[in-house]
Amino acid sequence: MSAQIINGKKTAEELEAVLKSDIAELPSAPGLAIIQVGDDEASTIYVRNKLKAAAAIGINAVLHKFSEDVSQKEIADLIITLNNNKNINGMIVQLPLPAHLNEEELLDLIAPKKDVDGFHPLNIGRLQNGSSKALLAATPKGILYLLEKEKIDLTGKNALIIGCSKIVGRPAGMLLLQHGCTVTFAHIHTQNLPQLVKTADIIIAACGCPQMVKAEWIKEGAVLIDVGINRINGKLCGDIEAAAAEKASFFTPVPGGVGPMTVAMLLQNTYEAYLKQNHK
Repeated sequence: MSAQIINGKKTAEELEAVLKSDIAELPSAPGLAIIQVGDDEASTIYVRNKLKAAAAIGINAVLHKFSEDVSQKEIADLIITLNNNKNINGMIVQLPLPAHLNEEELLDLIAPKKDVDGFHPLNIGRLQNGSSKALLAATPKGILYLLEKEKIDLTGKNALIIGCSKIVGRPAGMLLLQHGCTVTFAHIHTQNLPQLVKTADIIIAACGCPQMVKAEWIKEGAVLIDVGINRINGKLCGDIEAAAAEKASFFTPVPGGVGPMTVAMLLQNTYEAYLKQNHK
């Protein structure tokens, strides 16, 4: 079987070009605030990519960076200030945060209409209810966009989600459920993972375990969505063994698959938040 690569990089570039054109027609630029604490290398790279992509399409992105020892109150006060700033349409807190900060409390403070990461309980609840008002978590939204763009029929398919984070796994599973999939979640306590993989038509691997999903487990013709970003001997790899692509019908490469879509969807969420806040 000759598997088809799902090119997330190209799709993200196409989407961002459309967003740039749409934003150029607005009376003012959408505003995005990014809050970063500390100098975690991966977070710094992610933030840099988000700032660069936002600037390229006309979104006014502002970074609020704090030292590792910043207090909970200082971050909370900033979030409240940004909630009340009409020039800020979207807001994210770059994760992970230092251990002394209460991540849940800070994310819950973000106004749901500005929660472009889709982590606020109200947006999570709206997602579960299938509400069009929900701002969806960027990575799951990007995954669904890729599946739909490739015209992959989801109805009645067995979908396996490996990893149950609130950032990717759980919201991705909910989106697939709403699009007609039978969804199974696998997690650290799952005991029969190879058998579950063998019966899955669609696999979303988001567990952060390098090449954990083996090629011999894969069902012939399965769709493989690899969210993992890992390094082995300095080389990037996903959560699915690279050789598994030979048995798949579609697969996302690492890098160049899901990653670029996460940034594109964050920008799209910011644009959509702007429209909703300005009643357009």
